[in-house]
Amino acid sequence: MSGEHFYCDGWSGIAPPGWRVDAESTMFKMLWEGAMPANDEAPEAIRLRPEHVQQALELVRLTQPGPFGPRTIELGEYFGCFEGKRLVAMAGERMHAGALREISGVCTHPDFQGQGFARRLMNKLIRRQLQRNESPFLHVMRENHAAHGTYERMGFRDYKESVVRVVSLC
Repeated sequence: MSGEHFYCDGWSGIAPPGWRVDAESTMFKMLWEGAMPANDEAPEAIRLRPEHVQQALELVRLTQPGPFGPRTIELGEYFGCFEGKRLVAMAGERMHAGALREISGVCTHPDFQGQGFARRLMNKLIRRQLQRNESPFLHVMRENHAAHGTYERMGFRDYKESVVRVVSLC
């Protein structure tokens, strides 16, 4: 569909006719090697449902955490932190392959960054995944030094760096 963007991992070369490369970089694939978080640090987090989609899309527009569309929250469990009725942070699960479970859509509204919302939501997800005998993993763009450092301090380790492209139909 025109206007949609697709993230392609590990692909290079000339774009096929009718397609254009909108962005090209590298991303780190990171695997969890830390300990089980001691407790749920975000018990107040609410599971996101269809009625939260517009707020989630607005947060994504502001923060650009990566691929996230109107039905992304259907791919796994996404949780959000609210101030009143305002969604200020979210994180969730997207891809699942065997015992591997991706953490994705991690973002915090600019007015609320630095308060630990994303870290608490991620620890909630990590704890849930480890309790299900799953291995958390995530992707982070090379240029996102702050997030990469945070993820390393939390217990994620680089597994691989690969080319990523964002492509769309012309």
